[in-house]
Amino acid sequence: MDAIYFGERTEDTSWCAVVFRDPERKENLWWSFTKTETTGIYLQGRAYLENLGYKILSVTGDGFGGLKTAFSDISVQMCHVHMERIVIKGTTRKPILEAGIALLTLIKTLHYSDGNTFKNYFRKYVEKYQSFLNEKTTNLETGKTDFTHEPLRKAVLSVMHFLPYLFTFAQSKNIPRTTNSLEGHFSHTRDIVGVHRGLSRSHLEKVLNSIFLASTIAPTEEKLDDIL
Repeated sequence: MDAIYFGERTEDTSWCAVVFRDPERKENLWWSFTKTETTGIYLQGRAYLENLGYKILSVTGDGFGGLKTAFSDISVQMCHVHMERIVIKGTTRKPILEAGIALLTLIKTLHYSDGNTFKNYFRKYVEKYQSFLNEKTTNLETGKTDFTHEPLRKAVLSVMHFLPYLFTFAQSKNIPRTTNSLEGHFSHTRDIVGVHRGLSRSHLEKVLNSIFLASTIAPTEEKLDDIL
């Protein structure tokens, strides 16, 4: 489950399409156009599918807090790609600090590590760099004191926060580690809508409805027969 945004997310004019997708069948199951991701919109999608008779066994998402609330009774997997992106925000892709290099190296092992190994190395990382991450600096002009390595510290805290959801996939081979199926789908969708720059939101929603209904930008004749 993920969302594709249109417009700058910091601006009032931005909006998104929230999509639930079956990665095995590569089929979009439900979608909705909304201002932003909310717990309510995820609950709406869940209710829609469950009313149709679906039983949701697990959810893989990007870490949006409302998703964990909406599916609090269901196994949630934090997307490994999104976890890596969050860390890179704090370390940059080419970190200079030893603690940044170590964290970036560790998070890249997420894609092939087992849970116990990763958690053990992360625990050792925190033990080694805890004092460094807690260092503070006082601004001589304002007198305000902040953490010296705030972006890196936030990245570490994010890993700590999502740690319980990073290895849910180990429960079943049917739980995907990433939202890559949706990411790829969104990427191709952007290519198509990018050709039609200047469309109003209502027209763009019609285009997106067609794409999401087909679950692909290039439906087969069989798929077209199904949806038309």
